[in-house]
Amino acid sequence: MTASHLLVPVPIPDRVAALIGSCIPPHILQAEFDADCAAREVRRFRGPRLGMEDQADREQALSELARANKVLAAHHPRLAVLPGSPF
Repeated sequence: MTASHLLVPVPIPDRVAALIGSCIPPHILQAEFDADCAAREVRRFRGPRLGMEDQADREQALSELARANKVLAAHHPRLAVLPGSPF
C-alpha cells in the first residue's frame, strides 16, 4: 500500500511532458501555469507582519490564483492549485 503523502515526485522526460501537454487544451495549460506562478507568489508573502505593499501583492496573487483555479476546476475539479501545496 502507498499513501499519497509518501509519494515522491519523479521528473518526467521533456518528450513525455510535451505529449501530455499536446492532449490538453491551450487555455488549460495557460491556467495551470498561471496558477502555479500565483501559488508560488502567495507562498513568498508569508508571515504575521507584512507591509502594505506586500499585503497588496499577496492579495493580487490570491486573486490571480482564484481566477486560474476557476478555469482549471471547470475543466476538472482536481486540477485546482492550493496556495500552500508543495506541487
